[in-house]
Amino acid sequence: MRLIFLTITVLFGLAAPVMAQDKVLHIGLREDPDLLDPTLGSSYVGRIVFAGMCDKLFDIDSKLNVVPQLATGYEWVDPTHLMIHLRDGVTFQDGEKFDAEAVKFKLTRDLTAKGSMRRGEVSAIDTIEVLDPLTVRLTLKTPAAQLLAQLTDRAGIMISPKAAAAAGDQFGTHPVCAGPFSFESRVAQDRIVLRRFPGYWNAAQIHFDHVVYLPNPNSAVRLANLQAGALDLVEYILPTDVAAVQHDPKLAVSVTDSLSYTGITINTGSGPAANTTLGQNALVRQAFELGLDREALIQVVYNGMYAATVQANPASSPYFFADIQPPARDPAKALALLKQAGVATPVTVTLTITNGSDIQQAGEVIQAMEKEAGFDVKLKTMEFASSLQAGYAGDFQAYLIAWSGRADPDGNMWQMLHSGGTFNYGHYANADVDAALDGARTVADVAGRRAFYARVWAQERADLPLVYLWTAKNVVGLKKALTGFTPVPDGLIRLQGVTLN
Repeated sequence: MRLIFLTITVLFGLAAPVMAQDKVLHIGLREDPDLLDPTLGSSYVGRIVFAGMCDKLFDIDSKLNVVPQLATGYEWVDPTHLMIHLRDGVTFQDGEKFDAEAVKFKLTRDLTAKGSMRRGEVSAIDTIEVLDPLTVRLTLKTPAAQLLAQLTDRAGIMISPKAAAAAGDQFGTHPVCAGPFSFESRVAQDRIVLRRFPGYWNAAQIHFDHVVYLPNPNSAVRLANLQAGALDLVEYILPTDVAAVQHDPKLAVSVTDSLSYTGITINTGSGPAANTTLGQNALVRQAFELGLDREALIQVVYNGMYAATVQANPASSPYFFADIQPPARDPAKALALLKQAGVATPVTVTLTITNGSDIQQAGEVIQAMEKEAGFDVKLKTMEFASSLQAGYAGDFQAYLIAWSGRADPDGNMWQMLHSGGTFNYGHYANADVDAALDGARTVADVAGRRAFYARVWAQERADLPLVYLWTAKNVVGLKKALTGFTPVPDGLIRLQGVTLN
């Protein structure tokens, strides 16, 4: 308890002197974001900060409908030509005008920048034409059912061309967007401070002078800071802490369906770390899965609130396959598969986990479960952003990592399972899976896309490059005095209309 008390004191002590005269919103994050560059960034909590700082061409609403933001509308001229109409009178936070040239600059940057995390999301774009200052026409290489949905996320975030050109690959240290709050400062592992942008096109919906994002992987500390009033909103409350929030008369909790999943990515082809029994033998991966009891894991760590799964899209999605269900735990069958594979037991597996308190507990439960199935699981705990870098570098054998989820199924599958996917950390490669994922992008109707995705899951369930574990809920804790917060399945904290009474 003393550690928690000291953390509360530090939050008050640092925030109050700097911003005592301002109306400040304090938001607790589960992790520290990676680079705040929408082309290069890849963390979920980074997307939460972007939601306060950077508007997009389009957004999604609570029903997952695509709605205009910096764009005012769009039309498909034909399956390979998308016309986008832009909002007039918008300026970036450095005073530069937002227009069609800025859209062309950002999408070109996503396609060509070294280390771009967006390339696979917008790779269908062939040419970007500026028809007039407020109209852009995208010509696609092939029909791309997923493209519009991609423009509701980081690919659709617009940045100042002048600021980005001047900063180069350091843009993420001082980003300049067209959102409600501009970047002010950042202290790694401590805080990110944004200040209100008076030139914001939708300024009437913004009611704070500053927003301070405070990362802490310890769920107990986040909860204690919320209870003490040091935080106004916490984007992630553990299901096991929901009752404590509900019983506090000053607090409220929002529990809604999520698009996210958590799974274990196996390194099957990324560098020397892939050369393991687990990485090179599908039978061993199948045995590893049979050592898991997803329901028991969820009950222990998440109070039974989450849903066990073996696929990327939630049960609410039209692309969910109800006939694909998690297998029952079967250690005896797991041992038989290991014998069939001709490997000695126990099979040693190093599982990389992040330093979030719930993820550490989940790792320990997995470690205990797998022992009976013939595996000796070693846990390697890392800070979140560092774990991402290890993932990209192939410096892992197995990696327990969440994906925050997208409204379109392509955003939950292509980047992780396609051989060209940015978030395919283990470099899984299967030509049939690639062809099916690419094929699903070329058709618009649900039935046609499901036919392609059925092929993906048939092969993925055989190869198991990614062992899906659970679909989460969005669990947000906040002061009752905070009004206007609207939960959206993507979990992002949108600040338009939010007030603190």
